[in-house]
Amino acid sequence: MTIKAGGAQQKNEVRQENEIRQENGARQDGGKDRTARTAQHKGRKQQETRAQQETKAQQDARAQQKTRARQEETGTMLKVCNLDLRYQQIQAVKGITFEVSQAEIVTLLGANGAGKSSILRAISGLIRPYVGEISFKGNEISRLPCHEIVRLGIIHVPEGRGIFANLKVIENLEVASYLRHDKKAIKQDLDHVFSLFPILHQRQKQYGGTLSGGEQQMLAIGRALMARGKLILLDEPSLGLAPKIVESIFQIIARINQEGLSILLVEQNARKALEIAHRGYILETGCIVLADTARNLAQNQQIRKAYLGE
Repeated sequence: MTIKAGGAQQKNEVRQENEIRQENGARQDGGKDRTARTAQHKGRKQQETRAQQETKAQQDARAQQKTRARQEETGTMLKVCNLDLRYQQIQAVKGITFEVSQAEIVTLLGANGAGKSSILRAISGLIRPYVGEISFKGNEISRLPCHEIVRLGIIHVPEGRGIFANLKVIENLEVASYLRHDKKAIKQDLDHVFSLFPILHQRQKQYGGTLSGGEQQMLAIGRALMARGKLILLDEPSLGLAPKIVESIFQIIARINQEGLSILLVEQNARKALEIAHRGYILETGCIVLADTARNLAQNQQIRKAYLGE
């Protein structure tokens, strides 16, 4: 009887151990199921996030394609939208919007400190917009480095000319074509620059710093042409020049525009700017207060009184 009782007790212990193992196995299987379900849930979330990101990128790409197509249809070269520029806490430009079309001269007029030069600097990548977008031929450029903007075809002729004073005239012109590799076309463009500015041909072995103010301005414009720009930003081209030289410079600007170049012109000499421009924008303390054709602006009594000295 003692042996039988011991055998029964042993069987009970074995049965209990098996039940415990089954319970533990069930718990482990349940844990694995929960882990698998959690992993599946995370996977679905990641797939949804990637899909949303891809959809957003596709939407942005389609929107940019539509913008390019629309600008190509309208011939828009440059589009500035809601541009806000700041120097630390100082707001220089306040939410302005304007555009420049193919083979068009657009002038920005305003008093000193109105934000005109800052706008040109933002377009050429020298300063970054605080808010707003700048697009060239349908491509957003406001975050591109300066050399990429030049490569696209935007050439900035800054106030003060910005030539290399310690280089010869011919070297200044050759440096401007450093992104190009078409030697034959470079030679043709050099001949074209010399045809526009014969004085530069005569002075080609002379150092840039020894040229007169007018000759330096001619050299600065000549460099822009050597870079094969599609849009030229001209900042105060008549500054400090004699009236006869000013007349010559503006005749050249009109001529290169007739050859197909788009020009955004910042100029204190409002009368001369409106004579050659197609359209104009008037800026006051960083805001556009008036936009019209150059002809209408030249006939506007307020503009004539404020900017034309009448």
